[in-house]
Amino acid sequence: MEGRPVSSNNLASGGPAQSRQRITTEPRWQPVLRATHAQLPPESRRWLTDNGSLTGHLVASGRGQFAVKRLYQGWERPLPSESTLLGISPRQLSLVREVTLMLGRDPVVFARSIFPISSLVGSLAHLRRLQSKSLGAILFRHPGMQRDPFEIARMPGNSHYLPDHLRQAESAWGRRCRFGIEGKSLMVSEVFLESFTPWPGALPVHRSQRGKVNAAFPSTTQ
Repeated sequence: MEGRPVSSNNLASGGPAQSRQRITTEPRWQPVLRATHAQLPPESRRWLTDNGSLTGHLVASGRGQFAVKRLYQGWERPLPSESTLLGISPRQLSLVREVTLMLGRDPVVFARSIFPISSLVGSLAHLRRLQSKSLGAILFRHPGMQRDPFEIARMPGNSHYLPDHLRQAESAWGRRCRFGIEGKSLMVSEVFLESFTPWPGALPVHRSQRGKVNAAFPSTTQ
């Protein structure tokens, strides 16, 4: 099931923001630690809650050349639960970036990233210009990166969260979390599409993947 409707109020005029209303209903995100075995079977929990680099897993899968296809990037107000997760005002603008992670010609993951305008300064200012680069590859190389525990959602294949051309017959697992770097926050969500195949086992964490899960950051989503 989908969650609460998203407000359709237009963004404030006069700024760099764009007004979009593609996502009219949010998925029902919940902290992974609250998910029962019935809600999240062990075989799904293993890969869905893996703390390694998703980019690294996809590259190592051998199922085709990895690529990032950028679908959208613009200034918006995040969805209500995204603002809550990031601890920012519902009116604060953020850079919203949506991409498809590809293996060969197959779209395997839809990813949505939220960068609050207050975070895109100093050493993170370059994230405004990612183009078709992998955000995950950058985050996991950062020595001070920390990641909160995941939130997860099981959403229908025709969820408003997915762009029209990525909607599918089968339901899809999604996960999201907040990253922290040098006191700045950003959010990344990932929806695993029909073409995605879970990796068979734990991928060794490369020494460049220095980030860690910060269990001290509790989820702020109710």
